[in-house]
Amino acid sequence: MHIVLLEPEIPQNAGNIARTCAVTNTVLHLIKPLGFSVEDKYLKRAGLDYWKLLDIRYYENFQDFLDKNPNAKIWMATTKAKHVYSDVTFGENDYLMFGKESAGIPEEILLQYPDTAIRIPMLEAARSLNLSNSVAIIIYEALRQQGFPGMLQEGELHRHTWAEAKPKE
Repeated sequence: MHIVLLEPEIPQNAGNIARTCAVTNTVLHLIKPLGFSVEDKYLKRAGLDYWKLLDIRYYENFQDFLDKNPNAKIWMATTKAKHVYSDVTFGENDYLMFGKESAGIPEEILLQYPDTAIRIPMLEAARSLNLSNSVAIIIYEALRQQGFPGMLQEGELHRHTWAEAKPKE
């Protein structure tokens, strides 16, 4: 899977998204201009020590992204979409694109992708969700549909952990 951020503005969001990409083996595509330096301490802190696990690619603009990914099936996450993200079928190599925090994906781009524009349901009075939360919601639905490929799906509890955590009477 692929996450595409079009002109992201907030380093903490990009760092959180980078961490999500690292733990899900998802490629992160960043389309400039970026609202921060990739050396930004907030970006690095939010991504913690996951940067070494990350496949990250940079593009000068949206056209550069399209030129370098000519056969990409792109799902556009937007509050303007008619399709709910959980009602579509994602492919294992699909691209999930999210716009910048202050404005989303420009309408001139969205108009080119009416059949693959998707939304997360929310109250009408609310403008939008946080970008990193939106990415996490949609990527995990896409990965769920794929059967969470290569990901651990169960953990192991140790008895001593539960015994120590049990409240004393």
